[in-house]
Amino acid sequence: MRSCIKYSFMFAFTAAFISCSCSFCFAQSQGGKNDGYTVTPEMNVRPADRETKDVSDSPDQQIRQQTTAGKTSATDKPWSVELYVKRYFVSHTSYEFGNPYPPFQEPLSRLEFPMNTWWAGGEFRRSFSRFSAGVEVSATVPMESDLSFKDSDWSDTEYFWIKDIYSVAQCRLQPSYMARVDVDLKIGDWLRLPVWFDLRPVAGVRWQYLDFLVHNGVQMYPAPWSNASPEPLPGNNIHFKQTYWHYFLGIKAVYDMEKHIRFPRLKVIGQLDWAYVDGNNSDEHLLRGDGGSRMTYEKTRGEAWHASLGLNVGLTENISAGFEMEYIRIRSTGSHQWQHDVYGIDQSWDNGVKVWSDQAGMMMNVEYRF
Repeated sequence: MRSCIKYSFMFAFTAAFISCSCSFCFAQSQGGKNDGYTVTPEMNVRPADRETKDVSDSPDQQIRQQTTAGKTSATDKPWSVELYVKRYFVSHTSYEFGNPYPPFQEPLSRLEFPMNTWWAGGEFRRSFSRFSAGVEVSATVPMESDLSFKDSDWSDTEYFWIKDIYSVAQCRLQPSYMARVDVDLKIGDWLRLPVWFDLRPVAGVRWQYLDFLVHNGVQMYPAPWSNASPEPLPGNNIHFKQTYWHYFLGIKAVYDMEKHIRFPRLKVIGQLDWAYVDGNNSDEHLLRGDGGSRMTYEKTRGEAWHASLGLNVGLTENISAGFEMEYIRIRSTGSHQWQHDVYGIDQSWDNGVKVWSDQAGMMMNVEYRF
């Protein structure tokens, strides 16, 4: 069933991408016709009409004059390079699984990995008259998260609703990476929107690779019947790796504020999109190997919502700076696999298997157009 959903979405995604491409090709083939950007003779102001037509301050007239000269915002400076730093806060990626045996409690175990860290990256973009395409890459600054890793277990089969094992530890984000490729399509003129409001459907792919090292933990036994003392877990405890693929469709908009508040080159930029998500985890319990390898794996499918909102201010004709808030919400379900090569264990189940992530970030950027 999940395979059918996956391939159905991939088919829809491909169809949407082809539709956007066909729309672009159709628009280009109509270049000789009046598409709202071509200056027709009746649009021009003849010298004899200047006394009766004062359009020197008209934004539409300025656009027509630029078009007549062969210049638009897309064709005059079509390339852009952006560099940014991003800080994640109240962010994590987590997973849990249930018991494959009676009483089938959910969850049996839950692990939460904090990702409050700094990232740095950049975007390279090419704009055309009707669409733009971009590539973005970023990497973490390897560092300790300012929140603790948490591991909770509900292992008692009689009082399975009571948490009986709980661990906390330091969590270091190892070299990790994110990337995005997207294409958007300009439709504002087709919808007869004002020139200061640019609305575009967008489609693309996001990729995330996260690498966590949990270390120097403490394990506690919080059940009411337990008298066990906290147990220190020195050294490296868990090595966790996670990969997400997001195939997204959405809408983005640019609102030019200069017309309304007379602040030069100030824009509000936002985006909202939904994604089909394909996720894979691997978790090595370094203290439970007993001389071998003790691994768990999750393969999940689900969805993600992404929203961003920011301000961009032009500092010069070519350089701008901005600030942006971003949030990604990921929810997925699938299968869990447990392997232990010393004891010959290789078991899989899907009871209560969930993988989810909440990622909130603040970003500051500088963009150069040329």
